[in-house]
Amino acid sequence: MLESFKRLFAAKAEPAPAWPEVEAWAKRAGLPLRHAREGEGFVIEGRLDDLPWRLEWGPPQRSYIAGRELRMRMELDLPGDLQMLLLAKPLMDQLERQTYESFTEGLQTQIDDTTPEEMRWLVMFPKVNLNAYRALRGRFGAVSALPSAVQAWLEGPLAQQLERALAGALQFDPPFVLMTLRGRAYLRTQLIDPDPAALQLLVGLFETAVRQALRVAAHQDEPGAEWPNTGSTAWQHFDDTKPR
Repeated sequence: MLESFKRLFAAKAEPAPAWPEVEAWAKRAGLPLRHAREGEGFVIEGRLDDLPWRLEWGPPQRSYIAGRELRMRMELDLPGDLQMLLLAKPLMDQLERQTYESFTEGLQTQIDDTTPEEMRWLVMFPKVNLNAYRALRGRFGAVSALPSAVQAWLEGPLAQQLERALAGALQFDPPFVLMTLRGRAYLRTQLIDPDPAALQLLVGLFETAVRQALRVAAHQDEPGAEWPNTGSTAWQHFDDTKPR
């Protein structure tokens, strides 16, 4: 009888999963999921061609994201100069406006390492012409020290995945960032409700971006292959090799 009471109270004390549908989806996909401390989010780890990636969902780490944020990152050992940034057009306009106001109102006199790369790169790098992507050009903006690399990155599968995302998790243009820097790939977006459909779509988008970035990097390594000089040298005055 005593053992029965112990089991009863132990069952009541055990917290129910906070995101049962997400946990079920992760289990079906064979993806380990663990809760973050204090129950504020979760972490999922997966692999793409034996390379590990990490997904985090919880409180935002960027001021331009409200509510909850989904973050993904992956170590790829990409070339150091393969620095590409694609972001939602409303977010691009917002960050450009904030950067301009900070300088014109005397709140800041220089860009330094305390400024997020998303804002620094908008000043440092030229914009990429996205006119070739009719479904994307009004919804996204891009900058890079190597604009032609971004064109190759987007071509084909990644552009198609972004179009799918615009009908799903990115339908209402939430803050969204997809970038490569310091040899890694990153995805960051606002995601209030981590439903399995949104997670699956964003994981697929990220993995496609990774494959395309590796393809671009492989082309760069081909004999005689060179990225054209954009004429912009501002990026050379900043050190993006420091760990953050």
